[in-house]
Amino acid sequence: MAERVFTVEEANALLETVRPLAERMVAHRQALARAMERQERIEGSVRGNGGGISPEEAAAAAAAVSEEADAVARCLDQIHRLGVVVKDLDTGLVDFPAVRGEEEIFLCWQVGEDEIRYWHGREEGFAGRKELPL
Repeated sequence: MAERVFTVEEANALLETVRPLAERMVAHRQALARAMERQERIEGSVRGNGGGISPEEAAAAAAAVSEEADAVARCLDQIHRLGVVVKDLDTGLVDFPAVRGEEEIFLCWQVGEDEIRYWHGREEGFAGRKELPL
């Protein structure tokens, strides 16, 4: 295993840094979805008959999509640099690589949870979450 490995205590301590990043990531992902919907509506109007859409409005919609996508990417990068794996952009689900005996596992946390209370095997994912302790 070449990645960083966390104990439950280390992962919970790192939540002080990960939590605000994950919360921002989720907020930017939601804003990105809204911006993409707006851009699609504008593009649909333009494809139809122009719909009275100004070039500035189309450009602003495209810029909003780009800005939010960049913000999501920055959050992702910062979280990954900490050794944490992002599993779901929409819910802020992240995994901290860990070891249980000889087994490689993930300590599992998502936005809205107070602390890390779950773990799962590498192949199990969210559906296979089990309560701590290991």
